[in-house]
Amino acid sequence: MVAAAVMGSGIVAIDSTVVGIALPTIGRDFHVGVAALQWVVSGYLLTLASFLLLGGSLSDRYGRRRLFSIGVVWFAVASVACGLAPDVGLLIAMRLLQGIGGALLVPGSLAILQASFTPDDQGQAIGAWSGLGGVATAAGPLLGGYLITAASWRWIFFLNIPVAAVALVLTVRHVPESRNPAATGNIDTAGAVAAVLGLGGLAFGLIEGPSFGWSSPLVAAALALGAVGLVGFVAIERRLPEPMMPLQMFANRQFAATNAVTFIVYGALGGALFLLPVELQVSSRYSPLESGVALLPVTVIMLVFSARSGRLASRIGPRLQMSVGPIVLAGSLLLLTRATDGRSYVVEVLPAVIAFGIGVAIMVAPLTATAMASAGAEHAGIASAVNNDVARIGGLIAVAVLPAVAGITGTSYLHPAQLSAAFRLAMVVSAIACGLGGAIAALSVRNPVRTHAQGTECLHCGLDGPPLRIRAGEGNP
Repeated sequence: MVAAAVMGSGIVAIDSTVVGIALPTIGRDFHVGVAALQWVVSGYLLTLASFLLLGGSLSDRYGRRRLFSIGVVWFAVASVACGLAPDVGLLIAMRLLQGIGGALLVPGSLAILQASFTPDDQGQAIGAWSGLGGVATAAGPLLGGYLITAASWRWIFFLNIPVAAVALVLTVRHVPESRNPAATGNIDTAGAVAAVLGLGGLAFGLIEGPSFGWSSPLVAAALALGAVGLVGFVAIERRLPEPMMPLQMFANRQFAATNAVTFIVYGALGGALFLLPVELQVSSRYSPLESGVALLPVTVIMLVFSARSGRLASRIGPRLQMSVGPIVLAGSLLLLTRATDGRSYVVEVLPAVIAFGIGVAIMVAPLTATAMASAGAEHAGIASAVNNDVARIGGLIAVAVLPAVAGITGTSYLHPAQLSAAFRLAMVVSAIACGLGGAIAALSVRNPVRTHAQGTECLHCGLDGPPLRIRAGEGNP
């Protein structure tokens, strides 16, 4: 069950990072500037973020295993189309479709674990999920670098096919169906459309602003459309009796604080990881394979420590780890400001990569488990979707904004001196954001009050099957 969830969400995670390694090669092959490369990343994040909430709502209503399986197949087909794209325009279009497939499968992967494990085991299960998923995320650049060097950047998309096939087989054979029996009513299509228009307009305006000029009518219209769409989304969700994003979930302080930390920290990391492979390849003269190998220590650290981090948070509560993890990440990003001349990987890059892996391992499992637990088992699908959505929206905005803030426009990313100066500024900005996320966690996240009977009083299970029956005696309460 965990393997199916990890492999399904893993192809989404791999695709989020492996494409970063290929960006310089894609830019040279298609002769495009940084805005087109931003769209290769942001187009995927746009539809992923826009449809995640709908995917979570559909999974709660029609079955988490069913939507998860559909998403895996959709993602695989779109991956093939990306690999065959003859120009950057079609590649971006297929990336948009890829994001929709990811939005269908990601909420189900976490919701399956939430519905299938007892509360006492959920921290460890989610820790294993985040650890192995983190391994997939970190292994993406290594695999991508090898494929780009040995064959072509197109193979980074074909890589998804065998992984998706195994995930689908495991899901059919070993994952029980689960759903929220209380989920009824109409599908929130109006909310989904408003989310797409809002995020799409915002992304277009922020990405194209440096190219067209911030006073351009096109950019101004896009930003206005984004603002209207997002305001309309909130209005729609407030009005509907069964919205795809129940806004009352944010009345829960723990849920709101966790998602605030997610937005800020994942946004900072998304922007930093967008620029890091480009910096290593253009300024430090790494090959695609070498830039992938440079991040390999993150894989090892997450594999070893993420599940342990989840277990520790289950015992002591998430507050400490959610506060310390972002601070460690901030330190790692500041260390990356030294990785701009390529003289020594061991001295200039490795310490930052190790600190980065430690920070992620400390933070991810407690953060994810807290977001899920604070919403309740009946909202597992939508809680997973909201938390994933917040992370993707943070990354989407960061990828759109950070290059412009740092001064990377047009083809300046192909000039090492200009890129290095901008990269250092971008890492400082990202580090400040991570530090802010840690401060918010320290001030807002609370450790749950544990009782002796915690985890034993609720006998309901979200799986399709007969209710749990416990016979009196035999040591049972």
